[in-house]
Amino acid sequence: MMILMTASGAVAGLLITFATMYYWRPSEIIKLLIWFMFKKRGVKVKYVKHEGYKFSYFCQGKPGPQPSILMFHGFSLGKYMWLYIIQYFPKDVHVVCVDLPGHGETTRVPGESYTAVEQAKRMHQFVECSGLNRKPFHLVGISMGGMVAGVYAALYPSEVYCLSLLCPAGLRYPMDNDFVQRLKELEKSKDYDNIPLIPLTVNQSKEMLEMVTYHPPPNPNKQLLQGFLDYQKPHTKFFTKCFLDITSVESRYSLQDNINKITAPTQVIWGKHDKVLDPAGGEIFANAIPGCQVHMLDKCGHFIIIERPRKSTKLILEFHASVCDSKKKH
Repeated sequence: MMILMTASGAVAGLLITFATMYYWRPSEIIKLLIWFMFKKRGVKVKYVKHEGYKFSYFCQGKPGPQPSILMFHGFSLGKYMWLYIIQYFPKDVHVVCVDLPGHGETTRVPGESYTAVEQAKRMHQFVECSGLNRKPFHLVGISMGGMVAGVYAALYPSEVYCLSLLCPAGLRYPMDNDFVQRLKELEKSKDYDNIPLIPLTVNQSKEMLEMVTYHPPPNPNKQLLQGFLDYQKPHTKFFTKCFLDITSVESRYSLQDNINKITAPTQVIWGKHDKVLDPAGGEIFANAIPGCQVHMLDKCGHFIIIERPRKSTKLILEFHASVCDSKKKH
């Protein structure tokens, strides 16, 4: 009876703690969910330093005969976003997911530039000090991370075995979509409190969900939305700085400006219903890079790995295998 009473007291204590976090500190729920995902996937966070600059990353598997896969996340997120698809990768494939400059637990230097080129150069430091450049690797990037990955492949062609870009930013289109038009209006007005990808209220978070997904949740949990806002809030100033750098006149078309320098076999995956970055970017790649594989996902928006995790992983792995087989034959 005493054991039952003690157990009941412990459960009650956990419930009270959870309820307190849920209603008064919802950001702790977000931290708990991210921690749980890391535990569930069985990966551990690692760190490597270069001249006092610290990079944070996690990996699955060990380096082997196949090329390693290095993954760059999207704007304002972190390495944790790849936990959604890492479960679908075979255990014998070495996958490395790193926090981009200033994001997550990677060092944030006051005044540092976050243009696509500067981020690519900084990630080259990570590749060197982590030893990933011992042999060419498969580079994967999504959205802003896709832009940085494409520029990286252009700057350091000998290091990139093959390249997978998921709805990458940085292209020049004949016409602006609604999202880009809105950004240009904000640029003119300098209204940086209303950047669509940096929500400051629950309603703005709902609007962002509707923008980045094809099937947005009809009734998203307000406490979890508030928790994510609180989780991101300490980084708002940095996200604004990063956003202004990456979309600056100097940087906004960096991928387009470097596309003809990409020599690695390239794959592009895009959601047909992407409202953030125009899916017509797939055609731009098809015309610019000979043999480029372009995959358009039906009923899918910008957040590919959340809406189509199995399909996007399958395409990346099939491309990885096909390039490996092709190069073996030659």
